[in-house]
Amino acid sequence: MSQKKQGRTANTFIPLPFCSINNQGKITDANEHIGDVFIYDAIIGADIFTLTGIKTADLYDAAAEDIHPLVKRNEKVFKLVAYLLGEEPDSDLGIIFNDVTGMEELKDRYNKEKPCVAKIQVDNYDQLIDSSGAAPKLSLSSEIDQIIRKWAAKINASVSRVKSSNYVVWFEQQHLDRLIAGKFDLLDEVRNLETGADFPASLSMGIGVGGKSMTQTEEYANAALDLALGRGGDQAVVKRNIKIEYYGGKLQTVEKSNKGKSRIVGHALKQLIEQSAKIFIMGHRYPDMDSFGAALGIMRLCTLSEKEPFIVIDDFNDSLQTIFKQAKESENYRFISSEKALSAAEPEDLLIVVDTHRPSMVQCKELLNVCERKVVIDHHRKVEEFIENPVLAYMESYASSTSELIAEILQYMTTKKVLMKLEAEALLAGITVDTNGFTVKTGVRTFEAAAWLRRQGADPTEVKRFFQEDFYNIRLKAASLSGAQIYDGGLAIATCQQVMPDAQLICAQVADQLLTVKGVRASFVVGRNNDMKTVISARSLGQINVQVIMEKFGGGGHLTTAAAQVEASIDETVNNIIKVLEGNKQ
Repeated sequence: MSQKKQGRTANTFIPLPFCSINNQGKITDANEHIGDVFIYDAIIGADIFTLTGIKTADLYDAAAEDIHPLVKRNEKVFKLVAYLLGEEPDSDLGIIFNDVTGMEELKDRYNKEKPCVAKIQVDNYDQLIDSSGAAPKLSLSSEIDQIIRKWAAKINASVSRVKSSNYVVWFEQQHLDRLIAGKFDLLDEVRNLETGADFPASLSMGIGVGGKSMTQTEEYANAALDLALGRGGDQAVVKRNIKIEYYGGKLQTVEKSNKGKSRIVGHALKQLIEQSAKIFIMGHRYPDMDSFGAALGIMRLCTLSEKEPFIVIDDFNDSLQTIFKQAKESENYRFISSEKALSAAEPEDLLIVVDTHRPSMVQCKELLNVCERKVVIDHHRKVEEFIENPVLAYMESYASSTSELIAEILQYMTTKKVLMKLEAEALLAGITVDTNGFTVKTGVRTFEAAAWLRRQGADPTEVKRFFQEDFYNIRLKAASLSGAQIYDGGLAIATCQQVMPDAQLICAQVADQLLTVKGVRASFVVGRNNDMKTVISARSLGQINVQVIMEKFGGGGHLTTAAAQVEASIDETVNNIIKVLEGNKQ
């Protein structure tokens, strides 16, 4: 008797449901217990894919790799054990159906009852309570507390108020899907409170899920809360291992009135500079005016400490041509390439990164691994990709620009005139670019920084000269605007089909102009740069969070200003944007 025949004969005595199939996926044999799996009277000759939903090729792979897929039939769960009935790779396959219903129900119950933790913080609590007036102070605090506790009661959660503005909420994982489906409506409830202040109340939430222990789950929640706060608050961040999801983020970040942190950061940075033999300053690849202005501002801070830093810069956009040429010709600054910086850098040197906190976007990623002491100064909303272990991180998403943050730091170094004219103008130009001429994301501190730079010698006329552009670019922008399409909900999409080095800048300017069109709430402009990367610039008036949309393309930014770079073609990218917008209608 052949081995195959022996196998079949023996299998008829297996006290579990069994069938065999040929390499075409047709059932060739089955024992009497197969009725526990399939309700049909005769299954010989039936197709295994029709019966189980598993492809024949996948079953052969499962046999080869000792994988056991699950099938739900007759309100039971079966684990499939597949094995060859002969020696050839295309021999008939034997399949045993092992009833694991009880185990799967236990596993499902275990997963549902797993503990999750939410760390909740009331954004700008002190400022909110102080601004609400004497009488409503207690009332507002009690209202927020009551809303949080009612929300927690709906999911049978335990609530601990650890500070006046901080809560810890433990709940079972089975409630998480409901919270996500409701997009954490707790955020909306708190936002709709009457505060008596000139800004609404809001919460930041960090939710930890799926840790191997309660300690790890709490660590996930702490990391998620840091992200929520770093992105400007008014949002919930869910962290499951390395997977991170964002919800909310509808409010502009509230500007902090207290400048104490700038003073503290300034003195800490000055100490680090004084303790360093060599200092390197770098921004993101293809630096813009904000990145370059911030670098010159930090360079002046180093000079005040009698240090001569290196500014790491390789290529830059044409928009930076005028000011870079002026800076280089002055011979007051030491610009070096990434290659030279790597050959000169040592572990004990100080590296100051401005206008980005993402390792993938810095001018020289390898330099991050060489210099052990790193400082990060940025105004972008925090993402999960972050420069590891900085000795000092100053990230304020309320700020209009990194140049604004640097200008504030410089004010505390001395009461005298500290900046050279070019440096003051570079910083003012950085603020001007990122605020679109002081019209977007500006606060009181933005104008105070600009006024201080003006006193330091910045000439607005000279700053305007930095932004002069070629007539060719003006024609490109006009062509892009004329081809723009406006979709339902006030969403405008345009393309710049010409490949050009300044694609990101041109797209950003077109996106800004589209917002001046009546009825447009958000704009998306797509172009192509010389590296054959497709760039996207996104802008909104605040009702639509373009940062969340751009993050789906690997980019980021702010609620009203964001960007991304992708590998897909311009037309494919436009189609992808439309799909994302249809799925994220607000």
